[in-house]
Amino acid sequence: RLQSNPEAFLARVVTQDETWVHHFDPETKEQSKQWKHKSSPPPRKFKLSSSAGKVMASVFWDSQGVLLIDYLAKGETITGNYYARLLKTLRDKIKEKRRGKLSKGILLLHDNASAHTSQIAIATAQDCGFEILPHLPDLAPSDFYLFPKLKFELKGKHFANDDDVIAAVEIFLESQSENFFMDGLVKLEKR
Repeated sequence: RLQSNPEAFLARVVTQDETWVHHFDPETKEQSKQWKHKSSPPPRKFKLSSSAGKVMASVFWDSQGVLLIDYLAKGETITGNYYARLLKTLRDKIKEKRRGKLSKGILLLHDNASAHTSQIAIATAQDCGFEILPHLPDLAPSDFYLFPKLKFELKGKHFANDDDVIAAVEIFLESQSENFFMDGLVKLEKR
């Protein structure tokens, strides 16, 4: 289906995944490199670990950008019922942000987490008119494209609280061009 008309196929895809975003995630070795004179001693580096503070973000996006971001409240878990509510909210967001997209048919690409494959989530997706694409390992564009870029941007930055983390995530996502999101979906074919 993708190869017969790539542009039309990718225009219908909506993908989703969740990720933890930490209040502090240490820089990568590449990010922390420093220039020094060859006769100077190497800089001292301390082993740092991710902070305990973190926020679970569920991001739904398509070839034009982010449709919906949901942040899991402390103490909650993503269940079939929770995910079904998100799918209903997603349908409303698509109506609001992408006029005409629902009539072309939504191809929903998410992983096979138990909340996503629960009976209530599948029934809700069908009620919303979404066709669920089969998920293969390493096929989630959020895992191989969106989240690594987001986390690279946030590495080494300290956030005082959940609100600061949420603001940083939203600033990053809103600052990306439409081409950024289409590029992530185009990579699906090679994956």
